[in-house]
Amino acid sequence: MYTTYRDLPSTPVTSQTTEDMPTGTWRTFRPIIDEDRCLRCYFCWKFCPDLSVLVAREGDLPTIDYEHCKGCGICANECPSGAIRMEREVQ
Repeated sequence: MYTTYRDLPSTPVTSQTTEDMPTGTWRTFRPIIDEDRCLRCYFCWKFCPDLSVLVAREGDLPTIDYEHCKGCGICANECPSGAIRMEREVQ
């Protein structure tokens, strides 16, 4: 079992972003991070297939780049503390 992001492979799942192609408009659900429950384990950052989870510095709360987040829910599924919930997108 992984206990911190350091136990995971050394690179994110992907190495390319969707920077040139905003995909946030297709989203049905958006991830919301609960700051009080977040362990700062950064599993969400490691597993995000679009590099839409951002961490400025180690120890910081992760944030979501909603312009590129597709709402796949992988971050919420991988979060060991349940700090990420998926909410229906309001259009």
